[in-house]
Amino acid sequence: MSKRILITGAAGFLGSHLCDRFILEGFQVVGMDNLITGDLKNIEHLFPLENFEFYNHDVSNFVHVSGNLDYILHFASPASPIDYLKIPIQTLKVGSLGTHNLLGLAKEKKARFLIASTSEVYGDPTVHPQPEEYFGNVNPVGPRSVYDEAKRFQEAITMAYHTFHGLETRIVRIFNTYGPRMRLNDGRVLPAFIGQALRGEDLTIFGDGSQTRAFCYVDDLIEGIYKLLMSDYVYPVNIGNPNEITMNDFAQEIIKLTGTNQKIVYHPLPQDDPKQRQPDISKAQLLLNWEPKISREEGLKITYEYFKNFTKEELEKTKLNKEFLRK
Repeated sequence: MSKRILITGAAGFLGSHLCDRFILEGFQVVGMDNLITGDLKNIEHLFPLENFEFYNHDVSNFVHVSGNLDYILHFASPASPIDYLKIPIQTLKVGSLGTHNLLGLAKEKKARFLIASTSEVYGDPTVHPQPEEYFGNVNPVGPRSVYDEAKRFQEAITMAYHTFHGLETRIVRIFNTYGPRMRLNDGRVLPAFIGQALRGEDLTIFGDGSQTRAFCYVDDLIEGIYKLLMSDYVYPVNIGNPNEITMNDFAQEIIKLTGTNQKIVYHPLPQDDPKQRQPDISKAQLLLNWEPKISREEGLKITYEYFKNFTKEELEKTKLNKEFLRK
């Protein structure tokens, strides 16, 4: 009999790619999303399939799924600065109440449970690159805290269910990821740059451009998550691409990729924005035999081809909010 898996945040960027992967692996997939940031277009190709079902539901409320479940992947959460600054209470609730509800469901079903944590648990790091043993440098009352602390709580309650109830749990710390189905207006740097280039606008950098990020293509990330889920390791594991780049250099890569000649304009760095971000993936390499395979050059070409299909009207709708630019 096919294994059955519940994926929350199924209509989002990562959730939809996870649905695709587990369908390909022969699973019965139950998708769940309240569509507050997700989009049904990301999973509409799955609706005709017999081994896919979808529930429009907010996991911050009681979650019931009839029948057996072998695995639960909790990916329901706003994940971009624009979203969690706009809906801070919902962000905290899905990370706390939602995680608690799903852990209870996993306990009832005797399902293995994996949560999507984030590199944001490291805050603005004082250790570089960031290993899983680093406890982080997080402001618990700053504007980013609604996301950072929700994720840190997720990790704590997940580990508590593992140690107290003996629940099988996994924790993935996701670093910057990109690829098709990202939203151009979610405030993250890569879709923001590509959207601005496609609209003929200058590229916006927050800060002086010396801060760094490390971008992982979505297919690599999904492979790492799959391997972690099937492993027997219960502690957090970084999944990301350690190939670090400054924002100034990255903006130049986007200008070259898109064949545009936009200028780069600078805005103040938002409060508590991390200056450096680079995963130490030694644990993933050792325990999962995983490391990213797709170069940034290759991944960016695929991603750009996806966004090039947007109409002018769709591109206009993806302009960054002026309020966000002032933050």
